[in-house]
Amino acid sequence: MAERPLSIAVVALHTSPFAAPGSGDVGGMNVLVRATAERMASEGHRVEVITRRFTPDLPAVSTRPSGVVLRLIDAGPAALRPKGEQEAFVAAFRAGLSDVGDVEIVHSHHWLAGMAGLPFARERCVPHVQSFHSIAAHPSTELAEGERPESAGRLAGEEHLAQESDAVVAVSHAEQRTIVRRLHADPAHVHVVLPGVDATLFHRGVRRVDPRPYVVTAARIEPLKGLDLAIRTIAALADARRPDLVIAGGPTDGYELHLDELRALAVELGVAERVRFVGPLAREDLAELFAHATAVLVPSHSETYGLVALEAQASGVPVLASASGGLVEAVNARAVLLSSRDPHEWAERLAALLDDEAPWDAQSAAGIRFAAERSWDRTAEETVRVYRELLAHNEHGSWQYCA
Repeated sequence: MAERPLSIAVVALHTSPFAAPGSGDVGGMNVLVRATAERMASEGHRVEVITRRFTPDLPAVSTRPSGVVLRLIDAGPAALRPKGEQEAFVAAFRAGLSDVGDVEIVHSHHWLAGMAGLPFARERCVPHVQSFHSIAAHPSTELAEGERPESAGRLAGEEHLAQESDAVVAVSHAEQRTIVRRLHADPAHVHVVLPGVDATLFHRGVRRVDPRPYVVTAARIEPLKGLDLAIRTIAALADARRPDLVIAGGPTDGYELHLDELRALAVELGVAERVRFVGPLAREDLAELFAHATAVLVPSHSETYGLVALEAQASGVPVLASASGGLVEAVNARAVLLSSRDPHEWAERLAALLDDEAPWDAQSAAGIRFAAERSWDRTAEETVRVYRELLAHNEHGSWQYCA
């Protein structure tokens, strides 16, 4: 007998899952939330995605072509604002949740959403699921370059959500370990659901070699993403074998000056004509860019998962990535993982792909096979499984979800 559909509230306060990735604070979290919501809706679940109004031009409630209901709540200015400012909007956003209809489960993404979503779920006596996507580093810890210490509000808020939510969904085993160790969550309540990839959108094309091959980095422009290392890697190659570097993405809110710093670095290293900043791209345009690339570089100092690496592999493009965080889980065994941040080492590994078809073809094929096992349908199915387990506890009277 088919299981009945669920009524699901997906809360994403600080950035809309339907905004273009690579701009402002829009990144892999947005792709995951949107893709999972759409797959759940396609399976017949009623899915309402709730976010802060970021523009005055859209209706308060609308139904997307996928069947997902999008609700915009007025909290703070109707404009994009840096994530760090939005703690002040939580109370107003929480008040706006009172207009949401009946729901059976609330799933909050990022700590700001959770601080509104958890009390809302308790008021409605339904389970609350939390996903973090990134976890703050305490100011007293040794921070990776580019990782910002966070306010006390976030540190305390994340620990509260990890311990008080009925389940936590992590996007990698690396994040799961951080949630347990840093936030002291009950390990039994932390579930790993790996992100997926749309293999019909991201697929292999014909690699461009004339007039010059190119490699890609796709990320928000901020120090944490390590884009300076990508530029230094290109500069470390001899001019005759140097590919172009295409950087897809726009500055994270509050890091607009970092784009100027990267441009200046390219000039300083003499590769300004070989480094192209193309800004944030629509998903279709990013897939087209990947399809004809020689490699995708993911030089981030830290990643909770690294969705770009998975999308590159679905496109049949070899990946060179930092051996950090969830990136280790986002790539196949043949991908190049580098612990060093020495651009000469990165350049040496990239040159091997530029000079020899055999390792390129082997990595391309391995990436396609790896990505084929990671679908958004699977991500949605495993997420719904977490929901059903919580609801089953409630039906059997072994769980109490009211405040």
